[in-house]
Amino acid sequence: MQSESLLYKRSRFSTRLPVGRLYSPSHCWLEAQADGAWRVGLTKFATRILGEPVEIDFDVEVQTPIRAGTIVGWIEGFKAVTDLYSPLGGNFSGRNPGLDEDLEAVQRDPYGNGWLYLVEGTPPEDCVDAEGYVAILDGAIDKMLGKSA
Repeated sequence: MQSESLLYKRSRFSTRLPVGRLYSPSHCWLEAQADGAWRVGLTKFATRILGEPVEIDFDVEVQTPIRAGTIVGWIEGFKAVTDLYSPLGGNFSGRNPGLDEDLEAVQRDPYGNGWLYLVEGTPPEDCVDAEGYVAILDGAIDKMLGKSA
């Protein structure tokens, strides 16, 4: 079963953004879970910048209180190493254990099995729906193409 998605295509980049999730300006997605936690992952745009992932680690223990913007870990790709910032505050609820065996899922299936971690908390107001994220993507791609806003 495929969930509803919004097709986005611009320049040489295209993706299908799952509807019903929130997206952060830092190119993370958030999906509400039945237990009140939020599943967090990188968008396809972020994974394209990162390149194929080769290593990931988390610096935060389960049930540690975090604020939006807290560095919870890092991920290394062939193109870059980046800190993982939480887009929401609350309690860190753990990493995706499936990444231990299949880290490539972060790039191959970013909106599915490639999710990164869980947080029990409340998303901030700067998180937007799929349509709002289109505007964020347009701005990021304009910047990469050297176009002024």
